[in-house]
Amino acid sequence: MLLIFDWDGTLSDSKAKITTSMQLAAIDMGWDPLDDHHIHNIIGLGLPEAIAQLYPDVDAFGRSCLRDAYARHFLALDEARPSDFFPGVIDVLNKLKEDGHILTVATGKSRKGLNRILGVLGLSSFFHATRCADETASKPNPLMLQQLLREFGMDVNDAVMIGDTEYDMDMARRIMMPRIAVSYGAHDISRLHSYDPVVCLDQFDQLLSWGRLG
Repeated sequence: MLLIFDWDGTLSDSKAKITTSMQLAAIDMGWDPLDDHHIHNIIGLGLPEAIAQLYPDVDAFGRSCLRDAYARHFLALDEARPSDFFPGVIDVLNKLKEDGHILTVATGKSRKGLNRILGVLGLSSFFHATRCADETASKPNPLMLQQLLREFGMDVNDAVMIGDTEYDMDMARRIMMPRIAVSYGAHDISRLHSYDPVVCLDQFDQLLSWGRLG
C-alpha cells in the first residue's frame, strides 16, 4: 500500500516551534503576535499560503519579510534542538517499511526545509518519495497526492493519507482517497470527523492495527 504521511503534527511534534517562530517573526515586524490557536489553524499549509491567511491585509512585501523572519527563527530553534517525533513513529515506520509498504511524505514544508531535517535525522533515503508545497501545490489542493499516485502507478484505493489537519483530510477527500486522522496534532479531532476518515488514531502506533495493513 502507498502510505502518505503529513509531517508537522503527524510525524513530527513541531507545533510549538512553528507557533513560537511565527510569533517571533511578527514581533520582528513590529506587529502584535497572534494567539496560538490562530497559528495552529494554518499548520499544514505552504508558508506563503499560511501567511496570507494569517495576515490578509498585509501587502506582498510585508508578507515576504515575515516569511524570511519566520524561516530565520524556525531554523535557529530547530538547529538548537530538532523537533522530536511523536512516540512510536520510528518503530512503526520501520515495521511498515519491512512489511513492504511504500512510505511517502506530503507536507506544507519547503523542499529545502524538509531536506534539511531529513538530513539531520539521518533519514534522507528512508522515504520512497516526498512532496513539498513549494514544488507542487499547497494543501488542500490534491496535486501532491496525484503526483505520488502517478509516480508509483497506484490506484487511489490502494493509498491512504495520514494527517492531523483539515487540509490533509480535504485534499484526500477531493480525489476520494482513503484518509486517516490523528487526534494529537494541530487541529482538534472534531474538525477532522466531518471529512469521514476511515479511522481516527489517538496514538501513532495504533496505525498498525488498521485492518488494511495486515
